[in-house]
Amino acid sequence: MSDIGEGIGSAISGGLFARVLEPDTGARERGPHDPDNCLNCGTTLIGAYCHACGQSGHIHSSIGAFMHDLLHGALHLEGKMWRTLPLLVLRPGRLTRRYIEGARARFVSPMALFLFAVFLMFAAFQVMGITMTTDVAPNFPSREEFAKAQEELQKKAQEAREEYEALAADSPEIEAARDRMENAEDAATSLLDTQQFAAIGSNPGTSYKSGVPWIDKMIGKWQANPGLMLYKLQANAYKFSWMLIPLSLPFVWLMFAWKRRFNAYDHAIFITYSLSFMTLLFIMLSVLGKLGMAQGWLLTAAVTIPALHLYKQMKGTYQLSRFSTLWRLAFMLVSIFVILLIFLQLLLALGAF
Repeated sequence: MSDIGEGIGSAISGGLFARVLEPDTGARERGPHDPDNCLNCGTTLIGAYCHACGQSGHIHSSIGAFMHDLLHGALHLEGKMWRTLPLLVLRPGRLTRRYIEGARARFVSPMALFLFAVFLMFAAFQVMGITMTTDVAPNFPSREEFAKAQEELQKKAQEAREEYEALAADSPEIEAARDRMENAEDAATSLLDTQQFAAIGSNPGTSYKSGVPWIDKMIGKWQANPGLMLYKLQANAYKFSWMLIPLSLPFVWLMFAWKRRFNAYDHAIFITYSLSFMTLLFIMLSVLGKLGMAQGWLLTAAVTIPALHLYKQMKGTYQLSRFSTLWRLAFMLVSIFVILLIFLQLLLALGAF
């Protein structure tokens, strides 16, 4: 399958996956062909949906209806997406606060939006061919090439030593001859060290030992097949991107530990909507870069927009003053680097198994 085909497939999969978490909502009158009782639980219907289990009274059973559900689920996400995205971009604090306070039916849930954004990123990168290179292999010379180079250097070192030893102790050229001899011997020794390092890197059975079994296993796999490990690292970054939410939660909690009116749920909603925006922003900047936008503008946007968005979202969500928001923003920006470092370490560990 081509990259474009894989990308489109991933986008559709993301829409369907998000749809599982974001089912149909909204009031609807009962239709004339709806059954009297729910076909799922048997409860008497008093509207278009069962008030006991939530299933729609009218059940489609044609292939046309199936294809409609497929396209509707993958691409539509009702009108909630178009009510959610403008607020996420322009008034993220208001969106987060409204969702926390209970306005759920009007907006896409943060987890559904995050999953859709991750799948969309994967799809967009597949279409544009933006992937981490996996064509990596140790590029060391062969043993025969090492042996030949070693022989030549040893020969030059021997010639330099004989030249030095042939000179009288008071010869004016003896210092220069000694320097030539030492340099030649150092070059031969350095090549020998390089050869030993290359043998370790090119031989999966020989590796550096840390004394920790799982670390030694990970090092061995990276040495044996770095291309495969890079591919696994990239794949795991998509699959386990949700781990950024629990990793971020303690850092956000620390900023509000003494404010009892904010709980872990509030922080989780804040983090997930923020990650959704950052993912969508990353996709947009990547597309613009692929289209030829100047690197300077892209770098400026990548640095300023996330900070401004975090400021607006934090200030609106937690209803803070400017000073309270600014010091928490500074703390959060530092925490992001720590979170990403921990996330990378987890991905490396997952790649070993």
